[in-house]
Amino acid sequence: MDVSRVTAPAMSTTRQFFSGVGLLLRGLKLYVRSPKMMLLGIIPALISGALFIGAYVTLIYFSGDLAEWVTPFADDWSDGVRQATRLIVAIAFLAVGGLLAVLTFTAVTLLIGDPFYEKISEQVEARYGGVPNEVEQPFWRSLGRSIVDSLRLVGLSVLIGLPLFLGGFIPVVGQIVIPVIAAVFGGWILALELVAVPFQRRGQRLPGRREALRANRPIAMGFGVAVFCCFLIPLGAVLIMPAAVAGGALLARRSLGLSIEENGSAVSRA
Repeated sequence: MDVSRVTAPAMSTTRQFFSGVGLLLRGLKLYVRSPKMMLLGIIPALISGALFIGAYVTLIYFSGDLAEWVTPFADDWSDGVRQATRLIVAIAFLAVGGLLAVLTFTAVTLLIGDPFYEKISEQVEARYGGVPNEVEQPFWRSLGRSIVDSLRLVGLSVLIGLPLFLGGFIPVVGQIVIPVIAAVFGGWILALELVAVPFQRRGQRLPGRREALRANRPIAMGFGVAVFCCFLIPLGAVLIMPAAVAGGALLARRSLGLSIEENGSAVSRA
Protein backbone atom coordinates (compact mmCIF):
# COMPACT_ATOMS: atom_id res chain seq x y z
CA MET A 1 0.00 0.00 0.00
CA ASP A 2 1.23 3.48 -0.90
CA VAL A 3 0.78 5.15 2.48
CA SER A 4 1.40 8.56 0.94
CA ARG A 5 -2.03 8.28 -0.65
CA VAL A 6 -3.82 7.43 2.55
CA THR A 7 -5.32 10.67 3.75
CA ALA A 8 -7.44 11.60 6.72
CA PRO A 9 -11.23 12.04 6.38
CA ALA A 10 -12.55 15.27 4.96
CA MET A 11 -12.95 17.13 8.24
CA SER A 12 -11.42 20.20 9.82
CA THR A 13 -7.94 20.05 11.31
CA THR A 14 -9.41 20.65 14.77
CA ARG A 15 -11.83 17.73 14.41
CA GLN A 16 -9.02 15.51 13.16
CA PHE A 17 -6.89 16.51 16.15
CA PHE A 18 -9.62 15.58 18.63
CA SER A 19 -10.28 12.41 16.65
CA GLY A 20 -6.66 11.52 17.48
CA VAL A 21 -7.30 12.27 21.16
CA GLY A 22 -10.29 9.94 20.89
CA LEU A 23 -8.00 7.09 19.78
CA LEU A 24 -6.25 7.23 23.15
CA LEU A 25 -9.62 7.16 24.92
CA ARG A 26 -10.65 4.17 22.82
CA GLY A 27 -7.37 2.46 23.68
CA LEU A 28 -8.04 3.13 27.36
CA LYS A 29 -11.54 1.69 27.01
CA LEU A 30 -10.19 -1.48 25.37
CA TYR A 31 -7.54 -1.76 28.06
CA VAL A 32 -9.77 -1.44 31.13
CA ARG A 33 -12.31 -3.88 29.69
CA SER A 34 -9.73 -6.66 29.30
CA PRO A 35 -8.13 -8.05 32.50
CA LYS A 36 -5.71 -10.09 30.39
CA MET A 37 -4.61 -7.00 28.49
CA MET A 38 -4.22 -5.09 31.75
CA LEU A 39 -1.95 -7.80 33.16
CA LEU A 40 0.11 -7.93 29.98
CA GLY A 41 0.50 -4.18 29.87
CA ILE A 42 1.28 -3.24 33.44
CA ILE A 43 4.30 -5.53 33.97
CA PRO A 44 6.80 -3.84 31.59
CA ALA A 45 5.44 -0.39 32.48
CA LEU A 46 6.08 -1.07 36.17
CA ILE A 47 9.61 -2.32 35.46
CA SER A 48 10.41 0.70 33.32
CA GLY A 49 8.75 3.03 35.80
CA ALA A 50 10.86 1.65 38.65
CA LEU A 51 14.03 2.15 36.60
CA PHE A 52 13.15 5.74 35.71
CA ILE A 53 12.11 6.60 39.26
CA GLY A 54 15.37 5.16 40.56
CA ALA A 55 17.37 7.13 38.01
CA TYR A 56 15.51 10.34 38.83
CA VAL A 57 15.96 9.88 42.58
CA THR A 58 19.68 9.43 41.90
CA LEU A 59 19.68 12.63 39.87
CA ILE A 60 17.96 14.46 42.74
CA TYR A 61 20.55 13.15 45.20
CA PHE A 62 23.49 14.28 43.07
CA SER A 63 21.94 17.44 41.62
CA GLY A 64 23.76 19.65 44.12
CA ASP A 65 27.10 18.06 43.30
CA LEU A 66 26.43 18.41 39.57
CA ALA A 67 25.50 22.07 40.01
CA GLU A 68 28.71 22.68 41.93
CA TRP A 69 30.75 20.82 39.31
CA VAL A 70 29.48 22.94 36.38
CA THR A 71 29.77 26.27 38.23
CA PRO A 72 33.39 26.44 39.44
CA PHE A 73 33.38 30.12 38.46
CA ALA A 74 31.00 30.80 41.38
CA ASP A 75 33.42 29.60 44.06
CA ASP A 76 34.57 33.13 44.84
CA TRP A 77 31.12 34.69 44.84
CA SER A 78 29.30 35.68 48.03
CA ASP A 79 27.47 32.83 49.77
CA GLY A 80 23.98 34.05 48.92
CA VAL A 81 24.64 34.58 45.21
CA ARG A 82 26.65 31.33 44.90
CA GLN A 83 23.94 29.25 46.57
CA ALA A 84 21.15 30.84 44.56
CA THR A 85 23.04 30.25 41.29
CA ARG A 86 23.72 26.63 42.11
CA LEU A 87 20.13 26.08 43.20
CA ILE A 88 18.93 27.33 39.82
CA VAL A 89 21.42 25.06 38.04
CA ALA A 90 20.36 22.07 40.16
CA ILE A 91 16.69 22.74 39.32
CA ALA A 92 17.72 23.00 35.67
CA PHE A 93 19.30 19.53 35.84
CA LEU A 94 16.10 18.14 37.33
CA ALA A 95 13.97 19.83 34.67
CA VAL A 96 16.14 18.42 31.88
CA GLY A 97 15.98 15.00 33.49
CA GLY A 98 12.20 15.19 33.71
CA LEU A 99 11.83 16.24 30.07
CA LEU A 100 14.15 13.50 28.83
CA ALA A 101 12.32 10.96 30.99
CA VAL A 102 9.01 11.86 29.35
CA LEU A 103 10.53 11.68 25.87
CA THR A 104 12.41 8.40 26.38
CA PHE A 105 10.10 6.45 28.71
CA THR A 106 8.05 5.10 25.80
CA ALA A 107 11.09 3.88 23.84
CA VAL A 108 12.59 2.12 26.86
CA THR A 109 9.28 0.60 27.95
CA LEU A 110 8.53 -0.68 24.45
CA LEU A 111 11.94 -2.38 24.37
CA ILE A 112 11.48 -3.96 27.80
CA GLY A 113 7.93 -5.05 27.09
CA ASP A 114 8.24 -5.90 23.40
CA PRO A 115 6.61 -9.37 23.70
CA PHE A 116 3.86 -8.00 25.99
CA TYR A 117 3.00 -5.01 23.82
CA GLU A 118 3.22 -7.13 20.68
CA LYS A 119 0.46 -9.28 22.15
CA ILE A 120 -1.67 -6.26 23.12
CA SER A 121 -1.30 -4.77 19.65
CA GLU A 122 -2.12 -8.12 18.07
CA GLN A 123 -5.28 -8.48 20.18
CA VAL A 124 -6.43 -4.98 19.27
CA GLU A 125 -5.88 -5.51 15.56
CA ALA A 126 -7.67 -8.87 15.68
CA ARG A 127 -10.78 -7.06 16.95
CA TYR A 128 -10.78 -4.80 13.89
CA GLY A 129 -10.12 -7.21 11.06
CA GLY A 130 -6.56 -8.42 11.62
CA VAL A 131 -3.44 -7.66 9.59
CA PRO A 132 -3.55 -8.27 5.83
CA ASN A 133 -0.28 -9.69 4.45
CA GLU A 134 1.40 -9.86 7.86
CA VAL A 135 5.18 -10.19 7.64
CA GLU A 136 6.71 -12.74 10.00
CA GLN A 137 10.10 -11.65 11.33
CA PRO A 138 12.56 -13.51 13.59
CA PHE A 139 12.37 -12.19 17.13
CA TRP A 140 16.02 -11.15 17.42
CA ARG A 141 16.04 -9.39 14.06
CA SER A 142 12.85 -7.53 14.97
CA LEU A 143 14.29 -6.60 18.38
CA GLY A 144 17.52 -5.33 16.80
CA ARG A 145 15.62 -3.12 14.39
CA SER A 146 13.43 -1.83 17.23
CA ILE A 147 16.52 -0.88 19.22
CA VAL A 148 18.07 0.95 16.27
CA ASP A 149 14.85 2.87 15.50
CA SER A 150 14.32 3.69 19.18
CA LEU A 151 17.88 4.97 19.56
CA ARG A 152 17.35 7.23 16.56
CA LEU A 153 14.23 8.71 18.14
CA VAL A 154 15.89 9.04 21.55
CA GLY A 155 18.81 10.86 19.91
CA LEU A 156 16.39 13.21 18.18
CA SER A 157 14.58 13.76 21.48
CA VAL A 158 17.80 14.76 23.21
CA LEU A 159 18.90 16.93 20.28
CA ILE A 160 15.65 18.91 20.25
CA GLY A 161 14.72 18.59 23.92
CA LEU A 162 17.80 20.36 25.30
CA PRO A 163 17.33 23.55 23.20
CA LEU A 164 13.67 23.58 24.22
CA PHE A 165 14.72 23.37 27.85
CA LEU A 166 17.15 26.27 27.44
CA GLY A 167 14.41 28.25 25.70
CA GLY A 168 12.34 27.82 28.83
CA PHE A 169 14.52 30.42 30.56
CA ILE A 170 13.41 33.14 28.11
CA PRO A 171 10.91 35.41 29.93
CA VAL A 172 7.28 35.00 28.81
CA VAL A 173 8.22 32.92 25.74
CA GLY A 174 9.73 30.25 27.97
CA GLN A 175 6.58 29.97 30.05
CA ILE A 176 3.99 30.12 27.26
CA VAL A 177 5.44 29.19 23.87
CA ILE A 178 8.09 26.62 24.83
CA PRO A 179 5.70 24.29 26.71
CA VAL A 180 3.42 24.22 23.67
CA ILE A 181 6.33 23.45 21.33
CA ALA A 182 7.55 20.75 23.73
CA ALA A 183 4.09 19.13 23.78
CA VAL A 184 3.86 19.21 19.97
CA PHE A 185 7.35 17.80 19.48
CA GLY A 186 6.95 15.25 22.27
CA GLY A 187 3.56 14.20 20.94
CA TRP A 188 5.00 13.56 17.49
CA ILE A 189 7.84 11.45 18.91
CA LEU A 190 5.43 9.43 21.08
CA ALA A 191 3.09 8.83 18.14
CA LEU A 192 5.99 7.51 16.07
CA GLU A 193 7.04 5.21 18.91
CA LEU A 194 3.57 3.88 19.67
CA VAL A 195 2.83 2.77 16.10
CA ALA A 196 6.15 0.92 15.84
CA VAL A 197 4.79 -2.55 16.66
CA PRO A 198 1.90 -2.60 14.15
CA PHE A 199 4.14 -1.17 11.43
CA GLN A 200 6.82 -3.78 12.09
CA ARG A 201 4.13 -6.42 11.76
CA ARG A 202 3.71 -5.12 8.21
CA GLY A 203 7.44 -5.08 7.51
CA GLN A 204 7.75 -1.28 7.74
CA ARG A 205 10.28 0.63 9.81
CA LEU A 206 10.71 4.25 10.93
CA PRO A 207 10.61 5.89 7.44
CA GLY A 208 7.30 4.15 6.68
CA ARG A 209 5.86 5.25 10.00
CA ARG A 210 6.85 8.84 9.35
CA GLU A 211 5.31 8.82 5.88
CA ALA A 212 2.01 7.37 7.06
CA LEU A 213 1.66 9.67 10.06
CA ARG A 214 2.60 12.76 8.04
CA ALA A 215 -0.32 11.99 5.73
CA ASN A 216 -2.53 11.99 8.84
CA ARG A 217 -0.62 14.56 10.90
CA PRO A 218 -3.52 16.22 12.81
CA ILE A 219 -4.85 12.85 13.98
CA ALA A 220 -1.35 11.64 14.90
CA MET A 221 -0.66 14.88 16.76
CA GLY A 222 -3.94 14.69 18.68
CA PHE A 223 -3.11 11.19 19.82
CA GLY A 224 0.54 11.94 20.61
CA VAL A 225 -0.10 15.19 22.48
CA ALA A 226 -2.79 13.50 24.58
CA VAL A 227 -0.33 10.76 25.52
CA PHE A 228 2.39 13.33 26.23
CA CYS A 229 0.12 15.27 28.61
CA CYS A 230 -0.89 12.06 30.41
CA PHE A 231 2.77 11.13 30.82
CA LEU A 232 3.41 14.42 32.64
CA ILE A 233 1.09 13.30 35.45
CA PRO A 234 2.93 11.48 38.28
CA LEU A 235 2.76 7.73 37.50
CA GLY A 236 0.70 8.63 34.43
CA ALA A 237 3.21 6.98 32.10
CA VAL A 238 3.02 3.69 33.99
CA LEU A 239 -0.78 3.65 34.10
CA ILE A 240 -1.46 4.96 30.57
CA MET A 241 1.28 3.15 28.65
CA PRO A 242 -0.70 -0.06 27.89
CA ALA A 243 -3.72 1.99 26.78
CA ALA A 244 -1.39 4.10 24.63
CA VAL A 245 -0.11 0.92 22.95
CA ALA A 246 -3.71 -0.11 22.22
CA GLY A 247 -4.46 3.37 20.89
CA GLY A 248 -1.27 3.23 18.83
CA ALA A 249 -2.56 0.11 17.09
CA LEU A 250 -5.75 2.01 16.21
CA LEU A 251 -3.70 4.99 14.98
CA ALA A 252 -1.60 2.71 12.78
CA ARG A 253 -4.67 1.14 11.23
CA ARG A 254 -6.26 4.56 10.75
CA SER A 255 -3.11 5.90 9.08
CA LEU A 256 -2.91 2.89 6.75
CA GLY A 257 -6.52 3.19 5.65
CA LEU A 258 -7.71 0.09 7.54
CA SER A 259 -10.88 -0.29 9.56
CA ILE A 260 -11.07 0.80 13.18
CA GLU A 261 -14.57 -0.59 13.49
CA GLU A 262 -14.89 -4.07 14.99
CA ASN A 263 -14.96 -6.82 12.36
CA GLY A 264 -14.83 -4.19 9.61
CA SER A 265 -12.77 -4.14 6.47
CA ALA A 266 -13.22 -0.63 5.08
CA VAL A 267 -11.59 2.56 6.25
CA SER A 268 -13.57 4.07 9.11
CA ARG A 269 -14.73 7.62 8.46
CA ALA A 270 -16.05 8.18 11.94
